[in-house]
Amino acid sequence: MPIDIRPPTSGRQACALLSLRRTDWRRAGYCDASRAAMPRSAGGTQPSSSVRGPRRWKDQPMVLNQIPPNLDETSTLQFSHLRLGLRGRLLDGKINYWLSPLAGDNPISQNGTPNVTFTDVSATVNLIPHARIRIGQFKYPGSEEGLQPAVLRDYIYPSAVNAQIVNERPLDSDGLPPRDANELTGPVSGWRDTGFQVFDAFKTGDWGHTYAVMAGTGSGLAIYNGTGSGTPDWTLYWSSEFAFGGKGPFRDGLKMTGWYQTGERELRAGTQQLKQTFDRTRYGVGATFRRGPWRAAGEWIKADGMIFNGTDGVAVPGSVSNNGALVASYNLLPENKADGWYLDGGYTLFGDWELRARYDQLNRGTDSSLTERRFETLTLGTTYRFNKHLRVLADYQVRDFSAPGLAGSTVPNQILDDVDDLFALRVWAKF
Repeated sequence: MPIDIRPPTSGRQACALLSLRRTDWRRAGYCDASRAAMPRSAGGTQPSSSVRGPRRWKDQPMVLNQIPPNLDETSTLQFSHLRLGLRGRLLDGKINYWLSPLAGDNPISQNGTPNVTFTDVSATVNLIPHARIRIGQFKYPGSEEGLQPAVLRDYIYPSAVNAQIVNERPLDSDGLPPRDANELTGPVSGWRDTGFQVFDAFKTGDWGHTYAVMAGTGSGLAIYNGTGSGTPDWTLYWSSEFAFGGKGPFRDGLKMTGWYQTGERELRAGTQQLKQTFDRTRYGVGATFRRGPWRAAGEWIKADGMIFNGTDGVAVPGSVSNNGALVASYNLLPENKADGWYLDGGYTLFGDWELRARYDQLNRGTDSSLTERRFETLTLGTTYRFNKHLRVLADYQVRDFSAPGLAGSTVPNQILDDVDDLFALRVWAKF
């Protein structure tokens, strides 16, 4: 079953990841990233005439078809994750700590300086019955997919709704200025925040329950991104699990989860790029099941405000348009909505080899048919576990992206028709 929000009590660990990725399996000349086509918008709400205008970055590389995080290759071999970790206990286990830097070609380490990023710096105090207290920078109690450590995830890439809507990108503008790439101001959040959390786990009969309440800065990795708008993000979490047997993250059982997160963000927006404050809310419900060789998982997530809105013309950020008048930028819809879900299933053969499939869908910018974009992805994959320290994953993604409120002949749909499938191979080693 998925990882519990309580950290292990002691020990040191390190893991490394080697990835091979390629996307030009259907059309030569394109590669991958998880971002979408969107025209520039005034204040993030009204699309410009580019819906019907010319393709201003035609024949240039598409960000959706470039390999992240560098977005400059159609196929690549990467050391995606190199993580070191130090866990320990003090005062007979009443206090435990977790320190972990991350390096490699990934959106956390490569979006900021230095390229080695401390993702987890926290201490947990267990002095009050039924109320453990965690302070520092750590994963907030939210989406079940986001809570899982990367080394234990069943797929190489997360679902689109988690990658685009929950895993926050730090931006200081809605992307409206025509000659500003609006690059990220620091590392992506990695489903983390900096703050104060009260949580615990307890049993009632055959069921185990976990609760968590967190007040965070809303700044993600605050060591690198600053301390946010000054008002806290509040996150509530609950899970209930019926365990069939076993121990640890892969024990047999049925688990149901629900979470809610709300806060504010400061952003330069509109034609005058005045700094404004916008609400940001995310919530979801999910379930996971594991018994014998079978496992299944699903989650539905809703988002209101601060919706990531891809790049202009699906061009690589910083690319100059063919007429020289525009620079492609990252964009946000600060007052729009999105929702998405995924359904995943797997079957283990011979104890070490798993066959799996996942379908996920993201509906982004749903307040208007002009801004709505739909991302549908079918992932077919397999995992082979050589031992508890070494495993290999292979995934093939069939990707179908569209602007469902617009005619097929419009520019956004013409661009999204050129999105390629994605193949990725990953090797995890833990030592």
